[in-house]
Amino acid sequence: MQIQPVASHFINGEYVEDTSGTLIDIVYPATGEIIGRVYGATEAVIEQAITSAKRAQKEWAKTSGTERGRILRRAADIIRERNRDLSILETYDTGKPLSETLYVDATSAADALEYFGGLAGSLTGEHIPMGENWAYTIREPLGLCVGIGAWNYPTQISCWKGAPALACGNAMIFKPSETTPLCALKVAEILIEAGLPKGLYNVIQGLGDVGAKLVSDTRVDKVSLTGSVPTGRKVYAAAAEGIKHVTMELGGKSPLIVFDDADIENALGGAILGNFYSSGQVCSNGTRVFVHEAIKEKFLERLSARLGEAIIGDPLDETTNFGPMVSERQMKIVQDYIEIGKSEGARLICGGGRLDRDGFYLEPTIFADVRDDMTIAREEIFGPVMAVLDFTDETDVIARANDTEFGLSAGVFTNDLSRAHRVIAELEAGSCFINSYNDAPVEAPFGGAKLSGVGRENSKAAVEHYSQMKSVFVRMGDVEAPF
Repeated sequence: MQIQPVASHFINGEYVEDTSGTLIDIVYPATGEIIGRVYGATEAVIEQAITSAKRAQKEWAKTSGTERGRILRRAADIIRERNRDLSILETYDTGKPLSETLYVDATSAADALEYFGGLAGSLTGEHIPMGENWAYTIREPLGLCVGIGAWNYPTQISCWKGAPALACGNAMIFKPSETTPLCALKVAEILIEAGLPKGLYNVIQGLGDVGAKLVSDTRVDKVSLTGSVPTGRKVYAAAAEGIKHVTMELGGKSPLIVFDDADIENALGGAILGNFYSSGQVCSNGTRVFVHEAIKEKFLERLSARLGEAIIGDPLDETTNFGPMVSERQMKIVQDYIEIGKSEGARLICGGGRLDRDGFYLEPTIFADVRDDMTIAREEIFGPVMAVLDFTDETDVIARANDTEFGLSAGVFTNDLSRAHRVIAELEAGSCFINSYNDAPVEAPFGGAKLSGVGRENSKAAVEHYSQMKSVFVRMGDVEAPF
């Protein structure tokens, strides 16, 4: 099986290859098989991407928002028409089951293009009257934006960053994760097909050194990263050196609180979505599940039963609903955490092992009787491992939920809506849920607090992170000066 792209990079509307770059294998997580190869960007490739983007952006900034929006909406339509093919590619890229990718990945990318395409024509300034004098504001693009993607949602992230950047009149160079290099190339193809001028959305491959070169280049005006906190620290520091605009969407160790009056089946559904969807490889996952002591054993009993309904198998079989980890490296990281959980005294309810089959499959794993100081309750695992912690008191559980350096997401399940809003208001997190978990509509801002990041993706809030305001004061009378 080969899923070989036309070439490694997409620059100035065309595929570009330079085989002197670092060789990167494309591995299908369901089998461990190498299904293609790309080459990391060389200095020449990076230069080509930057110069073409800078040139194209100057003309793009002169077009009306309505014109920009028309192209983005056309691209959204094309993505929806080709959803199945793009979903299959996403499955090869990530290993996620087709039963997920058909409904989440390319469709979410299309939603972003459609939303920001619709918003583009409304991105105006304002008139500010001040008696005889007045002022006005102009919303301007930043210039050249760099997007650095994560491996868990390659199609979605390429558009969550690209759509607002393009809508605001910027150019973007997108560097996918070296683990999942395929999907962004197709997005770039489709944007050109939809009428986007060449050079405005370039995709280049590479390891961390390529990202570092892009971030440190003085011609880059904005950096948007989705990744881990350690990577975020490096990128943020490099961007700060040049006083660049940044958006950082980083990791989490989010709390999901289940009160004793919650609808158990709905809470279980939220916990499953927040721990085992995409084999647990979601940054916003609620991996610290605080369950009220009065319902804990019932919760664990029903949770084990529902996990027994998971269908683990070939991701391209639409009946499969639980797939492999993205890579052997990530699988081994999670296996190490599982062993740490056992050694620190957490009670293993189910799972914990690697499946006896090709690929990078781990069983859905649940630990109970987890203490707040255990490693599996403190560190982001990024795999199918749920930690269940007991609580009885509302004030206490809020304090424990907030006792983390992260602040990406938080969720509450309860039928007492006053308590739901009261608790959510106290939780230190940017993207929160009541009687639900991990919804990410493009209309709502997404991002975190504390070490989980800065800035917001999606919604009108993203416009603030991909544009800047120019203010103009207009004096209608004479200028008085002391001499």
